[in-house]
Amino acid sequence: MLPSCLTSFVLEAGCDEAGRGCLAGPVCAAAVILPDGFTHPLLNDSKKLSEARREQLRPVIESEAVAWAVAWASAQEIDEMNILNASILAMHRALDLLSVRPGEIVVDGNRFKPYGDIPYRTIVKGDGKLGNIAAASILAKTHRDELMVRVAREYPGYGWEINKGYPTAAHRQAISSLGLTPYHRSTFKWQGE
Repeated sequence: MLPSCLTSFVLEAGCDEAGRGCLAGPVCAAAVILPDGFTHPLLNDSKKLSEARREQLRPVIESEAVAWAVAWASAQEIDEMNILNASILAMHRALDLLSVRPGEIVVDGNRFKPYGDIPYRTIVKGDGKLGNIAAASILAKTHRDELMVRVAREYPGYGWEINKGYPTAAHRQAISSLGLTPYHRSTFKWQGE
């Protein structure tokens, strides 16, 4: 069982993103403040959960959280500033949207940029260590997957409803035959190079 956060006396926002390794679509970030002592037997890193489990947990997180928000950085922003900076931008945007100001921020990974004067910590593999980061990973993943299924109807043939924009062989083949869309990241290596 993952602890909900590192501290019990400060409102702590967990942040994570989804879609860094994709060839298409935005990067999505979430910020989640869980109630002190919140636990759920299934809560874990979104990558360790099935799609069904993530979808099962999403409404629980959204209804039980003290505050949560999801935000994006577009494919164009990723191309302009690189995926790391775009991921951090999306996290900052998610923090901007929280209805409650956190006293501390914990971020999955090892890179972040200061967000105002709020102290932060980066935690490698934090989505498997802290409930608030795991919850953020689940919201970022489910919201991004939902968007990619929606835009797959706008641009059929790329299999986004299945691959969600990740670099599968079928997605690469579709790019070769159909070309790039406005959702593709033009600076990413989309061929098998």
